[in-house]
Amino acid sequence: MLTPKSILLHLDGSARTVERIQLARQLAETFDAEVAGLPCTLSALMRYPFSIEAAAEAVAIMQEIDKAAHDRMQATFAAHSAGSQRMHWAEPESDGPWGFARRALYADLMILGQRDRNDPMDGELPGDFLASTLVQSGRPALVLPYAGPVGPIGRNVLVAWKETRESARAVTAALPWLRKAPRVHAVAYGEDAEASLERLQDYLRMQGVQNITPHAGGNKDDDVGNKLLSFAADLGSDLLVMGCYGHSRAREWVLGGATLSILQWMTLPVLMSH
Repeated sequence: MLTPKSILLHLDGSARTVERIQLARQLAETFDAEVAGLPCTLSALMRYPFSIEAAAEAVAIMQEIDKAAHDRMQATFAAHSAGSQRMHWAEPESDGPWGFARRALYADLMILGQRDRNDPMDGELPGDFLASTLVQSGRPALVLPYAGPVGPIGRNVLVAWKETRESARAVTAALPWLRKAPRVHAVAYGEDAEASLERLQDYLRMQGVQNITPHAGGNKDDDVGNKLLSFAADLGSDLLVMGCYGHSRAREWVLGGATLSILQWMTLPVLMSH
């Protein structure tokens, strides 16, 4: 993959929006890329549908809430992108969160945030926003955790390898980081772990990634999500690369076990691709 030139940044009212803006700005400068900051939340009328049946004054109040939220996001984005010619504000899509995946079709990389159910602004997004965006867009996403500092990423990268389309796409998306990383670790689980890691090493070397340390995680591939997070902590990794596994079922997006575990409990930035 060539370095990302078009980055779509998710903006909302959560406490971690500032960290996402700052990281997007860093990546724009590193990769000579353009960032579109797209506000993406449920309207107040969607969050409080009872107001539709209430008096017209209640509906007007909901509209004022939306405008105030829009203005706060725009002010936050402007404050933390000031002085950069690479950061651009984008007006929200008419269909709110459901339009984000469509806009992502025109981006090389998405920057998203882990859901924090304790954040007062958690209700601004549908419960399956991350899952649906990752699966529907088919674009790689850098997902930031809701807790802990987010420093420079890509110095010590852990690749979670599995011989699947999703994992291969994630590795391809990570090549701009892997080529520059002083340390790259790759881990695989299952009976064919060692052989698949050797094939991955050969591929990465041809892509200019030389300093790869393979780790066969054992024959059992259960509870992979928790194993990966524990291993990443042991290595001191600042970026986890992995495939995103999910599908649609009864109009709801359902994620695989390892993907769901990572998105729930992640402690470091994760680069994912479906």
